[in-house]
Amino acid sequence: MAGGDQNGTANVSYTDFLLLPFPGLQESRYLLAIPFFCLYFMIVAGNSILIHTVRTDHSLHSPMYVLIALLFAINLCGSTIILPKMLLSFLLGVSHISLTECLVQMFFIYFVLMLDCNVLLLMALDRYVAICHPLHYTDIMTKKLLLILTLVALARSLAVVGPVVILASQVRFCRSNTIGHFACEHMALMKLSCGDISRNKIVGLAARTITIIFDFCFLLGSYGCILQVSMQMSSGHTRHKAFHTCGTHLMVILTVYSCSLVSSLVFRLAKSASQDVHNLLSAIYLFLPWILNPIIYGMRTKEIQDSLWKLLRRKWAHLVPGKAVARSRTK
Repeated sequence: MAGGDQNGTANVSYTDFLLLPFPGLQESRYLLAIPFFCLYFMIVAGNSILIHTVRTDHSLHSPMYVLIALLFAINLCGSTIILPKMLLSFLLGVSHISLTECLVQMFFIYFVLMLDCNVLLLMALDRYVAICHPLHYTDIMTKKLLLILTLVALARSLAVVGPVVILASQVRFCRSNTIGHFACEHMALMKLSCGDISRNKIVGLAARTITIIFDFCFLLGSYGCILQVSMQMSSGHTRHKAFHTCGTHLMVILTVYSCSLVSSLVFRLAKSASQDVHNLLSAIYLFLPWILNPIIYGMRTKEIQDSLWKLLRRKWAHLVPGKAVARSRTK
């Protein structure tokens, strides 16, 4: 049933909803569409360019760069799941979505976010093997092992997200059919439910808490061992290179987890904050890592920088062949 924006009764069960991002800023929705369109363009352009750079340069086909490219691909998928629908809701005022579509979107949003964290764990593992066991790195980090680890990351994401979405699909929604959010976020949808949703809250909180604790212990152990080994290195250049590479990864990790932590704390503790504030924090939590990842890796990873400049020079030579010929003659 698709009803209006009214309070439901026990006999009503909504199966069609309206996405209403930033309810308090509806009069400015056309202006809001401009920065979010620019954001989507930057995410797509930045991540696509760097994926193409890694794909076309065979020297970047080592496990570390494959995982970085996978991270860029996740950024692309995540932004495409949310932003086109969000932009449509800005332009039309509201955006209709069925319960099935809502649950599918919810699943893929959390699946992508979980997969993002899992890839960061794999990158930490890769750096641990490269720095702590450099002589055996190529024997350990094979393509077969990388494929197995990627499948494990996918399975872990499914195991964490699946129960949350399955429980959400069993809930009846009778309070309203208007979701005051730009996407089908779990708690935003649960606010419209009627009946006891304590089980949904417990499972959602448990999934997030267990994931964060495990990830924190894994990352702390990996980078703790890396720090210990790096401090014992006799070569200052090798030590600096290890710190630089791990520092880049840690910047991305801190961006992802700090945004998630702040968003979660504000949602649970700042009950008096407006829905627009919660939605803005959710947008920062979701979109900031996706736009910063290519910037951080593009600026701090020399191999990707060099490969990107080579790619751009080749493209420029094809566009302006005369200049390329003239340059070759002067040489």
